Amino acid sequence: MSRLTDTLITALTPIIWGSTYITTSQLLPDGYPLHAALLRSLPAGLILLAILRVLPPPGWIWRLAVLGGLNFSLFFTMLFISAYRLPGGVAATVGAVQPLIVLLLARVLLSATLRPAAIAAALAGLAGVGMLVLGPEARLDPIGVIAALVGALSMATGVVLTRRWQPPVSPLTFTAWQLTAGGLLLLPVTFFLEPALPRLTTVNIAGYLWLGIIGGALAYFLWFRGIARLGPSGVTGLGFLSPLSAILLGWLILSEALTPLQIAGAIVVLASVWASSRAARPVQAPARP
Repeated sequence: MSRLTDTLITALTPIIWGSTYITTSQLLPDGYPLHAALLRSLPAGLILLAILRVLPPPGWIWRLAVLGGLNFSLFFTMLFISAYRLPGGVAATVGAVQPLIVLLLARVLLSATLRPAAIAAALAGLAGVGMLVLGPEARLDPIGVIAALVGALSMATGVVLTRRWQPPVSPLTFTAWQLTAGGLLLLPVTFFLEPALPRLTTVNIAGYLWLGIIGGALAYFLWFRGIARLGPSGVTGLGFLSPLSAILLGWLILSEALTPLQIAGAIVVLASVWASSRAARPVQAPARP
């Protein structure tokens, strides 16, 4: 399979993630970020484990606890806190610092080359996201902003460590292990720190199913598959598609108008994703005469 095909498949993940904000605000009961994080991770992980029937070796338990905690427990919790407290576009903008963090961590932990073109593409993407969603109406709740920043740091660290700790199993199995570990870590925290959910409506159930099955199991399988095939730098630039997806969904579903500045920002985001993918390509040695 070509690198372009792998990139396009992996790009589906941030596009799906862009629906998280509108799903949270329109379909879920208000004020339950821990339950949203738990229901997005644990059921999907258990279902995948039941299908695959492959358990992790004992020596991998601590790694899975770290990865599940970073990629799911902490990240999901921070994601939903920011989604509840900030407009979706603003939360996505703050989280768009993740590619820069990944580039720096990949340099420190993986000895990856820190290419100027990749840094420039990440900065351009961040600027494009700002053009998309930061306007005079933006409501910057401090707790929401902090949560989005912590989530970006958590996910960036998880992306790099996922590349460093690659077990000899399929990406789907690896995803199932991490989803389950992250959900199990969230279970006692949710039980003790958050009140029980109210009686769920059909709309609430549909929202949780979308977040758990499509936004959780499927999206993260595609994401970890992309990390394994393309490397952290090759996938992280695609994350800018998430706020773009959030803006477009708001336009299509909630009739939110796109200004000329937002349209320009969308073009900048797409250009940065393309530039980031090109910058992450392995440098080919010159042909020998």
